[in-house]
Amino acid sequence: MNPTVATYLWIALGGALGSLARFALGGWLQRGLEARLPSLLGFPIGTILVNVSGSFVIGLLASLKAAGGESLLPPSARIFLLVGVCGGYTTFSSFSLETLQLADKGEWVRAGVNALGSVAVCLLAVWLGHALALALNKARGI
Repeated sequence: MNPTVATYLWIALGGALGSLARFALGGWLQRGLEARLPSLLGFPIGTILVNVSGSFVIGLLASLKAAGGESLLPPSARIFLLVGVCGGYTTFSSFSLETLQLADKGEWVRAGVNALGSVAVCLLAVWLGHALALALNKARGI
């Protein structure tokens, strides 16, 4: 498939909508749950719930089939919803779907490496970025 300009525009629009939804819903959930359960203060429950709901939605949309076995969604809608909206809402949904697809193909080792490796490497990357920022701040006297 050779993406067109329209494809990129649909992805951009979906990504913008997904990002806005993540920000609004994640914050609303975080504030609401912290108000009801003070023990959650500082714990990223809003982000977790966004990641879980995004993973659920992408799994549902990617797997819905029409009577003939083809995707229920036309290709343009799949790209808008899965890549754009779900991708903007949470990249965890894409990660979860790709891991499931590996497992569905019986590639359990690759699915496990993807899951554990992604979490480990991303935690290392966020720590390295954090450490670099602290060093840059210190070098600037902040």
